[in-house]
Amino acid sequence: MEGDIANMGQFIGAGLAGIGSGAAAIGVGHVAGNFLAGALRNPSAAASQTATLFIGIAFAEALGIFSFLVALLLMFAV
Repeated sequence: MEGDIANMGQFIGAGLAGIGSGAAAIGVGHVAGNFLAGALRNPSAAASQTATLFIGIAFAEALGIFSFLVALLLMFAV
């Protein structure tokens, strides 16, 4: 019985950590959407902001990858 409860805890923890992957997708959507809104308002400044766009997308995706890693660690290493 104790092993079943431990396995259940691992799966619940991994599922909760997996929510971060969906949150990262929402974050990337916000970053890209805000860049597009700004680029449509001022097209001449859009070229100078593309590096910032890629940095923002990279940070948002890194958080998703970290949450996926935590989910895998909870599933298989703990």
